[in-house]
This record gives sequence, structure tokens and C-alpha cells, in this order.
Amino acid sequence: MLQVSGLFTHYGAICAVNDASLHVNQGEIVSLIGSNGAGKTSLLMTLCGTPRASAGSVHFEGEDITQQSTHLIMRKGIAVSPEGRRVFPALTVVENLKMGGFFLDKGEVEAGMEHVFQLFPRLKDRAHQRAGTMSGGEQQMLAIGRALMSRPRLLLLDEPTLGLAPLIIAQIFEIIQTIRAEGVTVFLVEQNANRALAIADRGYVLENGRVVLQDTGANLLANADVRKAYLGG
Repeated sequence: MLQVSGLFTHYGAICAVNDASLHVNQGEIVSLIGSNGAGKTSLLMTLCGTPRASAGSVHFEGEDITQQSTHLIMRKGIAVSPEGRRVFPALTVVENLKMGGFFLDKGEVEAGMEHVFQLFPRLKDRAHQRAGTMSGGEQQMLAIGRALMSRPRLLLLDEPTLGLAPLIIAQIFEIIQTIRAEGVTVFLVEQNANRALAIADRGYVLENGRVVLQDTGANLLANADVRKAYLGG
């Protein structure tokens, strides 16, 4: 479904993604782990066109999307829930969700919202509440819901549990598995490496912008070097 080959991303003279290659098969959950500053977010955001790759290629369902705009990439079936949630605080839940389905017709928007409310009943209870008045966990649910409004085939999640309480973290990981069960492929960047690998079919380890290890989620969890470096021993 997604094939990344020899990807480079630069911010001026700084190389954030360094010859990274990976793939995501349809129906998988694939987790990307690494230390802070390893380039995880830069890699994920390059997949959806912001920033543009300096070199290398990104193919989605056989089409080269490397230099396409974020707008076009979304229309092809990729959506992202960014790090930091980035909801519109002055807008209500419903208004935020509509922003995620801006290119859909009215019937598709209504169907999308109903689907999101089924996944996140708490959002339905707060449908007309301003996002800025909601808790961090509720805002994260809204960010994921907004990404799902476009009915993507591939969902990119960047640090969806960062800064959340343990109970909410457990709920978010349950939702990720539900989303996959509904047929959406998931590429997950997550600082909670234990949980990310526990639900992953496969995983990649990123260091200094380069993929240094790949294996099944279970094998990475059991890898002594990975445990020492990223899983607390």
C-alpha cells in the first residue's frame, strides 16, 4: 500500500530524514519508534507532503505521490492526526469535524460524523462545545475523528497519546485497533514504545533519521537492545 524508498528530508542544512526506506501493507498497524529528535515526525509529515522530500520516493497504492500537495494526497486516501492535536480551539466539535471533511458532500459529512460519534461517544455528548474547553484526551479523540472524516484508507497518527492520562492512553490504543478492524491501515509514530509495538504487526526503529531495525512488533518487544534503548530495560 505504502512504499517509501531512500527518503531524505532537509530543513536547510539539517538532514532530518536520512535515506529512510519502509513499507506498510494494507490492513496492517505499523509502528515507528525512536528517541526524541530521531526524525519520526519529519518522516511521517513528509509522507503527506509537508515538508516535501529532498530526495527519494513515496508511493501510495502504486502511485508516486512524493511531490504532490497535501491537499491532493488527502484526496487519494491518506489522512493524518498530527502531533499536538492541532484542533481549532474556537470552533465546536462539529465544526472541527467538518473541517476534516471539507471536500465531501453534505451526505458524506453527516455519515462521517455519525461514524466518528460511534467511535467516540464522548464527542457526541460535546458536539456543540468549543474544542478549546475540552480536556487533552477529548481533544485527541477529536483530532483522530477529524482525520477519519475523509474516510482514509491509510491513517497516519503522530504521538496520539503524548501527555495523556493512563486511562485515556488505554482507550486511544483500543480505538486504534478498532479503526484497523474497520479496514483502515494505520502508520503509528508513538513515544509509548511498549504499547505501540504491542498492537503492531510490524515496527521500525529510527535513529538520526535512518531506519536501523525492522521486525514484527512482537520480536521488537523481545529484542534486548530495543528494550534497553526504548522500553526501559
